[in-house]
Parts: sequence; C-alpha cells; structure tokens
Amino acid sequence: MKTFCVSVVLLHFIWTCYCQFPRPCANSEGLRTRECCPVWAGDGSPCGALSGRGFCTEVLVSDEPNGPQYPHSGIDDRERWPLAFYNRTCRCAGNYGGFNCGECRFGYWGANCAEYRESVRRNILTMSTAEQQKFVSYLNLAKNTVSRDYVISTATRAEMGENGENPMFSDINTYDLFVWIHYYVSRDTFLGGPGNVWRDIDFAHESAAFLPWHRVFLLHWENEIRKLTGDFNFTIPYWDWRDAQSCEVCTDALMGGRSSLNPNLISPASVFSSWKVICTQPEEYNNREALCNATSEGPLLRNPGNHDPNRVPRLPTRADVDFTVGLPDYETGPMDRFANMSFRNVLEGFASPETGMAVPGMSTMHNSLHVFMNGSMSSVQGSANDPIFLLHHAFIDSIFERWLRTHQPIRTNYPRANAPIGHNDGYYMVPFIPLYRNGEYFLSNKALGYEYAYLLDPGQRFVQEFLTPYLQQAQQIWQWLLGAGLIGAVIATLAAVLLVLARRKWRRNQRKKRAPSYGERQPLLQSSSEEGSSSYQTTL
Repeated sequence: MKTFCVSVVLLHFIWTCYCQFPRPCANSEGLRTRECCPVWAGDGSPCGALSGRGFCTEVLVSDEPNGPQYPHSGIDDRERWPLAFYNRTCRCAGNYGGFNCGECRFGYWGANCAEYRESVRRNILTMSTAEQQKFVSYLNLAKNTVSRDYVISTATRAEMGENGENPMFSDINTYDLFVWIHYYVSRDTFLGGPGNVWRDIDFAHESAAFLPWHRVFLLHWENEIRKLTGDFNFTIPYWDWRDAQSCEVCTDALMGGRSSLNPNLISPASVFSSWKVICTQPEEYNNREALCNATSEGPLLRNPGNHDPNRVPRLPTRADVDFTVGLPDYETGPMDRFANMSFRNVLEGFASPETGMAVPGMSTMHNSLHVFMNGSMSSVQGSANDPIFLLHHAFIDSIFERWLRTHQPIRTNYPRANAPIGHNDGYYMVPFIPLYRNGEYFLSNKALGYEYAYLLDPGQRFVQEFLTPYLQQAQQIWQWLLGAGLIGAVIATLAAVLLVLARRKWRRNQRKKRAPSYGERQPLLQSSSEEGSSSYQTTL
C-alpha cells in the first residue's frame, strides 16, 4: 500500500463535499436557474474550469424503461434525478471530483489528484483499544458538528415555489446528514392527501442498486469524517458477524451495551445513550405529507436478540456467506425482492442463503442483522441512526467485493433496463451531487482506493490485523515503554554489580580456606612505646 503525507496544499483541495444539497446551490438563485455549478476557490471559476478541473454542463438522464413496480410519473422529486432541482451541474475531468471539482475521485489524492492511495478497512474486534476509542469519538464528534458544506431539503420542490422563491433547506450535523440521506432515498412517494402514498418504491433497496448505492454512501461518509477530524488515514471498520451468537459489538467500550434499567435503551456508560434519533416516524410524515426535517425524535433504541424468531431464526453463518458468494447471477427475473437465485437478493436478505429461493415473510443475511437489533436499526428509513449500521454495511460491502473478485463480471452484467425505478445502470444515484450512475460502481473496490483486511493475502493480513494494532498500541504508550526500559536497565546494572562483588567475596573466602595452618597464625604487631623497636611475629 502506498504511503501518503497530508500537506497544507491538499487540505485546501479537499474541503468541499460530495452530497446533496451543496450549500452554494441551496437558495432561490440555484432553484430558479436550476444550476448547481459552484465556484472552485482555487481559481475563482465555476467547477474549476480555468484550471481544467471540470466544466458546467447539461445533465443527461437515462431514458431506459423502468420495471412495473412503480406505475407513476412526474409526481416524485427523485424521478429522473436530479432534474426536479437542477438540470446543470459540474462534470469533472480526469481524477477530479466533488460538486465543484475541487476534490479528487475516490482513491486519488494530491493537488492534481494524481496520487493513488489504498486504505484498509479493518475488523473492529481486532483493533486496539485506542483505535476503538478513537472511532467512537469520531462518531460522537460527527453527531455534534453541524455540516459546513451542505444542507437538507425540508420540503418538496413544488413547495419551494416555481421559481424557488421559498427555498426550504436546513442545517444538519454531519452524522445525521447521512441518516437523512438514507431516509430520503427510501421514503414513500406522496400521491396527494393525508396517508395517500405509494410504498413499493425505494431507490437504494430491493433491487440492483442496493450494493453500489451503499458502497458510495460509505465512501462519502468515510470522506466526511476524514475532513471533519483531519485524520486522513481513517477508514470505516467492519463487524464480521459470521457465526455470531450475539451482538459482539454491543459493549460499552464499542457501540453501547444494554441498559440495566430498560432493555430497549443503551447503557448510560456509553456515549450513545445520549444520542437522539431522526427520521423514524414514516407514518407521521405520510399523514402530514411532509418530509423528515431532522427534528429529534427520542433516544436511540436497541434490544438485540429479542426479535421475532420466526422472522429471523439465526444470524448468518460462514456457510451462508459462502453459498451466497457462489451464486453466479447478480440479478434474475423481476430484479426485485421476489427474485430467485440472485446474488443481490440473497445477500440483501429476501431469499434463502441455503436454496437461493425468495422467502417472503422471512429476513436473511443483510436484513436479518437489522431485524436482530430490534430497535432503531430495524426500520429501513431510520436504520442509519444506529452506528452499528456502518459496521454492518461495511461487512456487506466486503461480501459484495468477494463476489466481484470471484466472478469478475463485466458491466453489462448489471441491468441496463427494466429494473425498478432508480436501479438501472444509467440512473443517477439519489440524492448525491455530483452525479454517480449505478453501473459505475459495479466494480472492484481496488479501483476506489480501499481494501478489506481479511481479503488481503496472509502476509498483508498479519500486518494489518495483528502487527499494526500492536505497533499502534506501542506508539500510544512509548513514553511508558521508554521509562520502563530505562528503569529495567538500571536495575539490571545494579544486579550485575552486586553479582560481581558477591563473586569476588566468594573467591577470597575460598582462597582462605585452601591456605595451610601449621600453628597459630596471628597478624604482625608493631609497637614503639614500651618495647622500643621490638616486634612480635608468629613463629613457625
């Protein structure tokens, strides 16, 4: 893996954001002109055009037909994304990225985005205590820091006025931004009138885009934490839940243990016990015909294991994962939750990991973990409120990666047409700006600048999962180790001196014992007082 050094110049280039809605575009002018081509501060031109980073251009959406699951047209802002809001955005050149082309594509770094760097996502259970604590602190920092780069929409485009005279956007903290994004992409469609909605719609679940969309979601989240903390070595850890019998990460040291006072709450000893959730009341939004506005809706809930055992008899095993990875077809049949022998549908959890057949009424694989958590994570729209969501989806992404490496599919294996709305190859992912087509992320994570520790070769894996945590732990306590070493050296020196002295004394005693004794032996005596010069010696 290539090394990387952060410089002041790089910080200047990466301080913009990827996601909707970019703050420079969330105003009456942006809505009126339907243009989102912000100026890049590096040269003062829209999209960094003067520096050749990108240019402002018309958005061309795919006209490929969608599946029959959604029979409506022209009533949902997410249809033909992002045309309800903007029809001109930045198109970045080369390895440049970001909504104003001021950043780099995933996996590339440097002032000119020419340096490729590969980061490694690691198992949270093998990380050092210091690394685990740092991850938790980063999560809490994101939860308590308002995003400086983008906002959320609190109303539909129609409610903002034909010419954008009533823009309705709101600030949000960095963590909750991604909770809101996950809500927005999966919410129901308003058909007019209280509670009158179309539920069979989801632009990120129940079809082909499930895996590419969540891959981009995690990459964006990772990028925002790096910018927020200044830690450009940060990667999202994963939880390898294969053959788990319980929630191994549900401890106060990690994602929060169970409260002894209320089994549905997080232990007061965990920082997550103070977290408040958003976007968890879809029926209320539907009845009011309103979007989630990120208002606090109570504490984070979780009661792992106390779920419906008929829906989730057990957590996934290694055998389940191996069977799933072995399925050769990414999508089959209707390309929805009823698809049989579809890798995506089995991994998402609508089909059996033993037979490959759809199992209505049951939740397997990915879905089973959500149901097992039995709380905020168990409803689709609000599931990202629980930070375990990140660990879980990182591992799901790693299984997707295993499948890609095993079968090495070409892009044409991804459905080009007739998938449910939002899931065709050419459809732009809702609600990201800049724009990403689903099919562009149907490729190995090697091209995106990251890797999973357990997928490395044995030598690299030893370094990442065993040696690296040890060295990082040693780095945290090197002063103590140095002090202990010096004290040890002093003690060893004193012990050596004492040993030498004791040895010498022992040798002298031994020589005395070997000397001949033929009579009384006394020391030489001298006196100059009464005896004059007489002297007394022992006589033989």
